[in-house]
Amino acid sequence: MTEPNLALWSDDPARVDLLSFDAVAKTVADALLDEALDPVALGLSGSWGSGKTTVLGLVAEELEQRGTPSSKVLIIQTDPWRYDPATGAKESLIAEVLGALADEVDRSETKTDKAKKLLGRLVKRIDWAKAIKLAATSSLTLQIPSFDKLVELVKPKAGDEDSVRGLDAFRDEFAELMQSDDLKHVQAVVVLVDDLDRCLPATVVESLEAMRLFLAVPKMSFVIAADEERVADAIRTRFATTRRSDESDLDQHDPATLYLHKIVQTTIPLPALSHFDTQAYLLLLQLQATAAAEHLSALIDRCVQIRRDGGTVDDIGAIDGLAMEDELAFASRLTPLLYEKLSGNPRYIKRFLNDLRVRQSVASRRGITLDPSVVAKLMTLEALMKPEFKLLLGWFAKGEMRNQLDRLEDEAGRPAPTDTAPDADPPTNSDDTDNGDSTARPRRGGRRTLEPPTAATTSGQFTQAMVRWAKLVPPLRGLDLSPYLTLAAGFAGVTLIDESLPERLRDIAANLLSDSKRESASVTDGELEKLGAGDTADLLRHIGRTLRDQPSKQKAGVNAIFRILHCQPEADSDARDALLMLPPSEITIATPMQFKSDEPAKIWSVLTTWKEKVREGAVKRAIESKIKQRGGS
Repeated sequence: MTEPNLALWSDDPARVDLLSFDAVAKTVADALLDEALDPVALGLSGSWGSGKTTVLGLVAEELEQRGTPSSKVLIIQTDPWRYDPATGAKESLIAEVLGALADEVDRSETKTDKAKKLLGRLVKRIDWAKAIKLAATSSLTLQIPSFDKLVELVKPKAGDEDSVRGLDAFRDEFAELMQSDDLKHVQAVVVLVDDLDRCLPATVVESLEAMRLFLAVPKMSFVIAADEERVADAIRTRFATTRRSDESDLDQHDPATLYLHKIVQTTIPLPALSHFDTQAYLLLLQLQATAAAEHLSALIDRCVQIRRDGGTVDDIGAIDGLAMEDELAFASRLTPLLYEKLSGNPRYIKRFLNDLRVRQSVASRRGITLDPSVVAKLMTLEALMKPEFKLLLGWFAKGEMRNQLDRLEDEAGRPAPTDTAPDADPPTNSDDTDNGDSTARPRRGGRRTLEPPTAATTSGQFTQAMVRWAKLVPPLRGLDLSPYLTLAAGFAGVTLIDESLPERLRDIAANLLSDSKRESASVTDGELEKLGAGDTADLLRHIGRTLRDQPSKQKAGVNAIFRILHCQPEADSDARDALLMLPPSEITIATPMQFKSDEPAKIWSVLTTWKEKVREGAVKRAIESKIKQRGGS
């Protein structure tokens, strides 16, 4: 198996619009440049990972395209989450805006002194505010005047018209700057505010106050990308109010919401991905790194048209030069669960794909040769359905996995194939009914025909979620999942213990099944001879289940069965049943060679059973040769 390429998807804002977010971006741009809304503050609301930052980038691109040298849109991107808390969010936001305006004034062809003087006064005001903020936080250690006295320094002195202390009169001077000749060519200044919902309550409120109280003058616009409810929660915390509006209260009268709506005129919600969006996104993400730019662009355009027409993924059709059957099958396979479990969140989808690639890479380097689609199906259970995955690990620990998966696939309406040579397990002892080990389980090999389709049963043994997961392709019946599940259990910190096996037998079982000769030899014949009949039966049943679920352990497992049998000859029936739990399709050539001519008749009957079940080939010839050595037919 070729080791998968570990190319992960970045969590940075997307540079290519894969989800038709341009429709939202253009709507935002229209509102920002509407003279009737000047000034305006818009909200762009969505949960974390919904694509808000990507949309802000698209808004910036759209505004730049609409601007001209004589009617420029000046774009300022800011992130209050990165502000220095010692300086203050209000002062930091104002300083960023003034810095951008100062650069624009320097580039202006008019170059009057008025704008520069206004900027100088405004900068001094904000510097004074920063100084007060810093002084207040350090007054205890620097032995400077008390905070009350520092506040007095901010107030203008009586009769001092040139005083620039504090933020008094800031808004009037700022409005005058915006209308100055040096900024006449600027039709709008748009401040794109990101990650406000990640900030502490004080930062949230101060940032909003800066926009509303100091910067909301003609030609100024704001887009606040944040989860609106998280921002409202921060306001509630800041002002010590816990009242939320009732869902039935359409007026939303709680103080925090009213406060926010006083600043933000309207909020544009960022829609979660639809079923088609999720499917198309999975397809486009896979092809983004490998498809030629022109092919990817054509596919994106096709998806955009399908969204407008209300079509499905079947309408994508073929694109000349682009092979995407495998990627489309993968997307179709995973979309139902990802759409539901990840709530249409682009970031969560990318994270799932990254986790999947990491797991496939680690599995490959551990020599686990499962098909990537099988790993994807198991990862879906592991990442999105944790209780069900824990149940699967429990089956695996108890050696019940293959039987349970067979039953699960039956209940999912996916019956086992029927071989020309039946491959059912033989009946076990009448007293061995635990976990249905006597259930017939058709195996791989030979010519197969599917049984007529039947509706899924409703035994109630499995949850609906588990049955739904089982319906995902590919089917897992007959596959050796043990190496992957062992790895997954290690990642999850889960200890695989068969709790049905008495604790006094667990060390003996682990050592007997070890690939280490030293560990297997640590179990002495004396210990095995002292086992009671019940313990011997439990131990053999555990080894048999291990052979069934972990065929890679068959050399150690078969050897362990023979060791126990030689120490406990009367356990020949249990030993026979344990050997018959090994799936015939998994038998290696070495296994029949472990049978000795003096084994009891019940043990030799195992070879006769296997002979009827295995395909023609080297293994069957080895079984037939062993039978002839004993004089059988």
